[in-house]
Amino acid sequence: MPPVAAETPELAALRREVRAFAADEIAQRRWQPGVDSWLTGWDPAFSKRLAGRGWLGMTIPPQYGGRGRGFLERFAVTEELLAAGAPVGFHWIADRQVAPSLLRFGTEEQKQAYLPRIAAGECSFAIGMSEPDSGSDLASVRARAEKVDGGWRVTGTKVWTSGAHEAEAFIALVRTAPPDPQHRHDGLSQLIVELRAPGVRISPIISMSGRHHFNEVHLDGVFVPDERLLGDVGSGWRGVTSELAYERSGPERWLSTFLLVRAWASGADASGDVGLGATVARLRALHEMSLAVAAALQAGAEADLPAAMVKVLGTRLEGDIAERAHLATTPGDGSAYSEAVELALLQRPGFTLRGGTNEILRGVIARGLGLR
Repeated sequence: MPPVAAETPELAALRREVRAFAADEIAQRRWQPGVDSWLTGWDPAFSKRLAGRGWLGMTIPPQYGGRGRGFLERFAVTEELLAAGAPVGFHWIADRQVAPSLLRFGTEEQKQAYLPRIAAGECSFAIGMSEPDSGSDLASVRARAEKVDGGWRVTGTKVWTSGAHEAEAFIALVRTAPPDPQHRHDGLSQLIVELRAPGVRISPIISMSGRHHFNEVHLDGVFVPDERLLGDVGSGWRGVTSELAYERSGPERWLSTFLLVRAWASGADASGDVGLGATVARLRALHEMSLAVAAALQAGAEADLPAAMVKVLGTRLEGDIAERAHLATTPGDGSAYSEAVELALLQRPGFTLRGGTNEILRGVIARGLGLR
């Protein structure tokens, strides 16, 4: 793991400000705290209110409409919002990984086109990585982009695309050259695909909870202009792996069920609860690990391996919390807490799947540590 970053007085003050804002929003009944709110909580108006306070696009430079602040400050804001169960889904992917990718690999035109609107809470993105039958093996993607006059013609299917039915665009990993069995990561590129373009068809995937946030996106000869190529032709694998460090390491990987821990800790029998103490200890350790990755990203260091470690350990904890809450709750009593517990239990299978299955990531970690 990278060195753990210090919690400065400035970060603590920022946390208090965000915490007070969230408490006021809840008191005004603008939204109800929820579990897995970064994925299922879709509220464009809330995202705009955050932008008005300068809490979106925090790591985007001012010349692109951002705040020019660091990853540690962004971490403090996002951790407090997730702990409060705030509905951050509308802007989450755009702010978490699309903006850093545009800053690193995007053209000046792409930055001007998207970054100011991301910082303003006006632009929502999805991610087009996974495909049917590919699982977590991103190198096996079959969506292809054929070069045509002025751009690319894209054909293929992406799956588990959270929020694609609402998002403006997604970044799609596609094959721009035939696969080479000896060099599986070659021939991949990334394209920014407008999700309302001709030839795009979005099919909902309804989860066990009855909610709709996942989608299957079918691309039937979709034209993508040259100016929407992200990075160089053939550099898609490099872009994807850099994005995954942002996707896997954040507090959303261990705070999806924090609402249940808060209720557990406030119970009359919480004092001396060994299980609660162990859970809080795991949460604290993941806080330090995730903060360390944020510090590494701020320093421009590679953080793929520690991000995978955060994702594996964090999503296991989220599931353990959901199971414990389910066993300790009377189902169907009609309370908001009981409904949150049921939703957490239904969402639990997805915790260890999204962002790369934990089974695959354990292999990534083993190879990174030289164990295989």
